[in-house]
Amino acid sequence: MAFVFVVAFTLIFIGELADKSQLLALVLASRFKAWQVIAGLTLSTLIVHIVSVAVGQGLGSLLPEELLSWVSGLLFVGFGVWTLRGDDLDEDEDAPSRFARFGPVLACAAGFFLAEVGDKTQIMTMAIAADPGAALIASLKGAGAGISHALAGIGIVQDAGLDGWARFWGVTLGSTLGMVSADVVAIAVGRALGTRLPERQLRYASALIFIAFGLLTIGLRIAAMR
Repeated sequence: MAFVFVVAFTLIFIGELADKSQLLALVLASRFKAWQVIAGLTLSTLIVHIVSVAVGQGLGSLLPEELLSWVSGLLFVGFGVWTLRGDDLDEDEDAPSRFARFGPVLACAAGFFLAEVGDKTQIMTMAIAADPGAALIASLKGAGAGISHALAGIGIVQDAGLDGWARFWGVTLGSTLGMVSADVVAIAVGRALGTRLPERQLRYASALIFIAFGLLTIGLRIAAMR
């Protein structure tokens, strides 16, 4: 469970950099108290990601393991391109106003829910649930005895065959905490910098990481076939 949690947390955290959900967190933090924004974000993210992980894990079980690595690698290259394109808030910024009568926490939750449905991080969560680094895990299993023993000590090699509820909660909790952590950092940094973030630099950095991860996944799969 440790491996899939770390993979989900890391990739979703990176995926949130300069994402529209992060920008929405900055906007809402200027209207509501920080704890209200974070509570609403956590609630909506947990709901969306529970459904996303269930769907992704179900789709992953239908595809052959060899094909999953190719699909996963190509998806993450696509996520990199998507990140370069960037997002805007559109009407998501006004969504909390329509739910203000239910209180600030639920208003924030509604805003984040509408922003997250169909967003890059939701689709990314589904992709991670379907294949939490299968090619990488396979390469770790084939590592030397000393390396394998060290990796086993922190639960990575054991996670190679992880499935069912352990994988479900590993990805769900990792992706949820990754998104919440990224938005908390955005709120803190945004307040320190006057609600301005180096959006372009963050977008380029996260895009390069996704493309590199996708190419690594495909490269490891090709190496495993030889």
